[in-house]
Amino acid sequence: MRFRSVFRVSQSRNRAPLLLFRQEASRPFSQLPSRSERSSLGIAFDIDGVILRGRTPIGGAPQALRRLYGDCGIIQLLGALKIPFLFLTNGGGIPESKRASELSELLGINIVPSQVVQGHSPFKKLVNRFENELIVAVGKGEPAVVMSEYGFKKVLSMDEYASYFENIDPLSSYKIWTTKQASNSNSTSKEFTPRCNVLLDRVQAAFVVSDPVDWGRDIQVLCDILRTGGLPGKVNGHQPPLYFAADDLEYQAAFPSERLGMGAFRLALESIFNRIHHNALEYTSFGKPNPFVFKNAEAILRHLQSASYHVMTNGHPGCHPFKTLYMIGDNPSVDIKGARQAGHPWFSILTRTGVFRGEENHAEFPADLVVDTVEEAVDYILRTECTP
Repeated sequence: MRFRSVFRVSQSRNRAPLLLFRQEASRPFSQLPSRSERSSLGIAFDIDGVILRGRTPIGGAPQALRRLYGDCGIIQLLGALKIPFLFLTNGGGIPESKRASELSELLGINIVPSQVVQGHSPFKKLVNRFENELIVAVGKGEPAVVMSEYGFKKVLSMDEYASYFENIDPLSSYKIWTTKQASNSNSTSKEFTPRCNVLLDRVQAAFVVSDPVDWGRDIQVLCDILRTGGLPGKVNGHQPPLYFAADDLEYQAAFPSERLGMGAFRLALESIFNRIHHNALEYTSFGKPNPFVFKNAEAILRHLQSASYHVMTNGHPGCHPFKTLYMIGDNPSVDIKGARQAGHPWFSILTRTGVFRGEENHAEFPADLVVDTVEEAVDYILRTECTP
């Protein structure tokens, strides 16, 4: 296995450029350094285009991840986590616990929910503001279930909310797939239906939790909610808050070329809203590349570090500082840009298995290291950090 190109370090990091031509044999578990030495690093993995393409593991991901555990970390058993790591993705639509179970099954290792940080995970911090307010959750999967598990008590999915307003979607009769979609949605979120009068209560906030399925209907209903002050069909009012879990223009899915992401939906909604309303659309976007996402990831990695190694510094668990945190991603404008903006101790590694396919480093957002696969990235990390 070889790295196809050298990598270069951006000048702002004040590191000397390094050349890496050939990958050495993988270091066995017995040669990894002591616990205290290993606790100074952590790893954040993007999922789509790095670990998985669709539901298929890519780039030697299962083998690479197993090397971060102890000898019994293979298959369903969880050995000692030798290097703390998590999945930092802008994707979502299902609870972190369910995503952890799916990853465990697909990758053959035991992933716990605290190792999964999705684009909508920061929505938890808004519970105090909207806990008992009527909110609408938009997107594929189980957006209302996600928000309910976070603690929001009056939440409806867009499917459920739109169903209360007759003729709100003039094209609904032409969508032959809506019956099955609605039945699936109702079966998973019936217990989360809030006790409120949807036709009289104003929506206090809208959350785009994951990629919307029906763009036409969702843009129409969101415009209705946002320009009327939260109650479709009424006169114009003050716009309720609008939150996006991420702002990716494109991402790598199972199809060979990139697919339009939540950022594309946001652009479409914003363009239309600004043409039909006198005030510009106001919104807040979460997800990478926002620096606070990386700060949050660092805090979670520190917690994982403490739980794995029982690190004690000055009598407080989990306070051992990280020497290096690695971000392994496939999207320069999201993963690499975010790690660069976050600064020390983040080190960015760009793979060629997703959005990025170039021979050389990305021109606008150059990574600290460019490799072919996540397996090569992990091997580099272990060889760099675990040298006796």
